Amino acid sequence: MKRRSRIAAALTAVATLALTATACSGGSGGDSDALTFLSWSGEEVMAPVVAEFEKEHPDIKVKVSYAPPVAEYIQALQTRVLSNTAPDVFVIAAENKTNLIEGKHVVDLSGEPWMSTIPEFNQKTYSSGDAVYGASTSTWGAGIMYNEELLAQVGADGVPTTWDEFLDLCQQLKDAGITPYLEDLSQMPTIVSSFVGAKNAAEGFGMDKAIFDGTSTFKDEWTEPLTQFNRLYAEGLGDPNTVGLTGDQVFDEFANGRVAMITSGPWNVTPLKEAAPDMKFAIAPIPAAPDGDPYLAGAASPGYAINAQSDKIEQAKTFLEFLVSAQGVEAFQKLSADITVTSDFQPTVDPSLDAIVEDVRAGNVYLPMIAWTRSEDVLNVEAVAQIQQMVQGTVTPEQAAAALDQKLASS
Repeated sequence: MKRRSRIAAALTAVATLALTATACSGGSGGDSDALTFLSWSGEEVMAPVVAEFEKEHPDIKVKVSYAPPVAEYIQALQTRVLSNTAPDVFVIAAENKTNLIEGKHVVDLSGEPWMSTIPEFNQKTYSSGDAVYGASTSTWGAGIMYNEELLAQVGADGVPTTWDEFLDLCQQLKDAGITPYLEDLSQMPTIVSSFVGAKNAAEGFGMDKAIFDGTSTFKDEWTEPLTQFNRLYAEGLGDPNTVGLTGDQVFDEFANGRVAMITSGPWNVTPLKEAAPDMKFAIAPIPAAPDGDPYLAGAASPGYAINAQSDKIEQAKTFLEFLVSAQGVEAFQKLSADITVTSDFQPTVDPSLDAIVEDVRAGNVYLPMIAWTRSEDVLNVEAVAQIQQMVQGTVTPEQAAAALDQKLASS
């Protein structure tokens, strides 16, 4: 999901956006006649889509501002919401959906006829009761992106399906002088999400409910997945110094052929082809650990939402109707390479995604922040902090999981 979170950049972005919020957003803050939109996607993707909308609807002008996901976007939007200067249209995501819905900051879209093309999985993700607050047109799934040529140097033709075999492959790559694996640890690690999701599926999808109703605990459910993930670092196959790497830096290492495998998804396909046009690569599901089937981290993609305080709600609905339409989805998908799921448009998906596309479209993906039923923002911050300490050897997997129980109890 285009992860570029870093503390310094986040603070800078929030400060800058806070200063310009009134000029760049509508809603109760009152702006010009333009419909205002805070985009999660970058200008290179969204600007052409907006231009196409304005061509179809010349009476509606859209003023777009941008904040990159994840932390920068969440903090920028929160700043605007709290200052009563939120834009007319913005994005609702896993990390902010509870606050936006419970705070009554978003409009119920469930009665709009154009929502019918969006699958139940995506609608349910951004719903509360019978109300739906986000128009999510894609589902994302993240797995292991691998450089086929580097893996071939140690005799591998792809990513193994089991965790033990994956760790063995990492060791072979390391012994051959190739950095085996990197991941941006400023967010919930993709492998952790996959391991927890696989455990949840094996338990009949009741794990999170049990944690939040008190019949189970993070310590009971998360200790084993965290232990397995931590083997990368405990066995010297991953570098604990990657705690300081950004998602962009991890991507650059892969694009320059200096690492064999990273965690990634559809959002990096087009940038990688531009940065390394000769590279042969693909994405595979996360190997299973310790038992079970390979799985994917993922969720319904962030949805388009309407500010409940906007004075341009009908214009905003017209904009969302276009974004959800076959024309709007096609325009967006061509530039984003997303795995879109609306029923009236069939996307052409890059062959590098063949191994994951079926599960993604079926919704066989898991993201803790979506599954958690409350306090997902503070729990996510705590989980990331604990996992960073774990890979650096200052807390054990059991201690990291127990810390989540303590945070849940106090939130």
